[in-house]
Amino acid sequence: MILEQITEQLTETLRTRVLVLFGHAIERVILQTPPRLNMGDLATPIALELAKALKRKPREIADALIQGMQLPAFVASVNVEGAGYLNFRFDRGAFTAAHIRTVMARPRPQADGKGERVIVEHTNINPNKAAHIGHLRNAVLGDTYVRCSKWLGDRVETQNYIDDTGVQVADVVVAFEHLAEVGGQEIPELRNLTTAGLAEVERLVVATSGRPFDYICWDLYARMATYYGAHPDSQQWRRDTLHKIENREGDTARIAAAISRAVVHRHIRTLLRFDVVYDLLPKESDIINLHFWDRAFELLKASGAVIQETEGKHKDCWVMKLEGSDEFAGMDEPDKILVRSNGTVTYTGKDIAYQLWKFGLLDKTFLYRKFWTYPDGHVLWETTSEDDTPGAPRFGGATRVVNVIDVRQSYLQKVVREGVRQLGHQREAEKSIHFAYEMVALTPATATAMGIEVAESDSKKPYIEMSGRKGLGVKADDLLDTLQKKATDAVREGGPREGLGETDVEDLGRQIAVGALRYFMLKYTRNKVIAFDFSEALSFEGDSGPYLQYSTVRVQNIFRKMAERGVDAMLDDRSLDALTLNEGLSDEMWDLVRRSAELPTTIRRGVEALELSVITHDLFELAQRFNSFYHKYPILNEKDPAERQRRAACAEVFRLTMVAALDLLGIPLPARM
Repeated sequence: MILEQITEQLTETLRTRVLVLFGHAIERVILQTPPRLNMGDLATPIALELAKALKRKPREIADALIQGMQLPAFVASVNVEGAGYLNFRFDRGAFTAAHIRTVMARPRPQADGKGERVIVEHTNINPNKAAHIGHLRNAVLGDTYVRCSKWLGDRVETQNYIDDTGVQVADVVVAFEHLAEVGGQEIPELRNLTTAGLAEVERLVVATSGRPFDYICWDLYARMATYYGAHPDSQQWRRDTLHKIENREGDTARIAAAISRAVVHRHIRTLLRFDVVYDLLPKESDIINLHFWDRAFELLKASGAVIQETEGKHKDCWVMKLEGSDEFAGMDEPDKILVRSNGTVTYTGKDIAYQLWKFGLLDKTFLYRKFWTYPDGHVLWETTSEDDTPGAPRFGGATRVVNVIDVRQSYLQKVVREGVRQLGHQREAEKSIHFAYEMVALTPATATAMGIEVAESDSKKPYIEMSGRKGLGVKADDLLDTLQKKATDAVREGGPREGLGETDVEDLGRQIAVGALRYFMLKYTRNKVIAFDFSEALSFEGDSGPYLQYSTVRVQNIFRKMAERGVDAMLDDRSLDALTLNEGLSDEMWDLVRRSAELPTTIRRGVEALELSVITHDLFELAQRFNSFYHKYPILNEKDPAERQRRAACAEVFRLTMVAALDLLGIPLPARM
């Protein structure tokens, strides 16, 4: 925050000086960290960039700019170096003291009502089976984006869209209604769903036949896919079921709603284990029942954005014509059907209506009721088409919408954005952001460890792909259970932990497992297919969540031991003021402070670029520098009080930075490791 303030002030100062001295207006000022500390703390090539326009030598321009320049607080000097760079150097002591005070006063910035109103939609698991490892990348990316966006001051609403009328749910309903045919005889009590009320289904959430409800649905979904393949005529069951669900007909629709609700309850509990929470569950059934699409369709027809084809293979379909848009240039068949010839609406059509609602552009809205209350009291709401809860919050009306959906949906997300644009909402179209990411697979070793049979021919591959329809995958709960056991075993193998009982060891294993998994999902660029590997994720050395946890616990222990021994760290206001008078920070010490201060800039860059791996990358490098600092500059046994204070101040900057950063990444901070 101090660094961002300095950058903003220098930018404005340079703009003003260029205008006053040369009568030249500039829009952008580049300020960057020099490659070496001896070159300063910030540098700008502004003189080199102006040389051509002003027809003057760069150094001559640079000399004129620095003469009489008023420097911001914490900037000690400016020099012209090289071909004409302006290099700024900070007052190291004053900067360090101010940074500590700022972070201590505002450890976790929150939305203050002045930031942008943002809707982030993520996770979106079909409510037909248990959450799996692929869903975790979506949830972790989305949740971390939410945390970072809030940290930057935005007002964020987190949504988890529930497709409770889709074909995946229909297939599970078919399996329940035709258990004998698809091989479900061993769980006959599930036939009770045909007559059970919602309360009975909720009871089944905990366990049925000794297994969680979403696990049973997982198996039935895979069996149903196999059955369809062997009995093609049975797909008429699916078509009939989809029709009944969409039209809310009889027991079939009621069973579908009950199954979806039960599975979603399981999803919410599963994701809470990874500290992922939501504000609202918008349901597709309510989009249908409240006629969102009907209204959006009227608007699209009136604007000419969709037309009804009168001939060809799309005859009688309502189509969005996209061949003239640059966004779809080069595609063999860019046009998208929104309404099929039989009158059914495609997913994309409903998504356009939903996107319009998110921006407050649809003159219709949902009703709301409580779905669940988290242990901390946070209420999770769901949409409904009836029985609105008095005093319920009102959702939607965002100025930026971020949809976290895998890269395979890129074309459809472009169509949604184009639909918004063709209705005349250019700004909202530009603010319709697709946060795309690649899939998650398993290394052969991890797949084998999770009980998946890996063929010899596949054992040499870099990763094994998952398939929910084939039942080939790793459930999120199973993955965390296994990861937690491995982490707990590693803690035990490390020898006795002073003051830690068995419950503490188990909890430490859980914290390490969650940190390992969340970090693993974040550290790779989002356009990279990642192969999850137990050994890599749980490593206490190198680029991993446990490494960051260990580094943070290590610095926490320094201050804990100092307090236990009565050694004064001297980081009160008086000593921090004294620090401003004593530069005495070595380059290594200053580098630790300087890099820690870059966290807000790194977070902003990660959010704007939709690339959260830049945050993990910078934190890993910062942790490496701290561990190097720790070995070179011991604090606890330093005899000189002034030197101990300087070292403690640098360690405190790192500690405060890491505590805030781990919270942003959703990585637990153990008390001891």
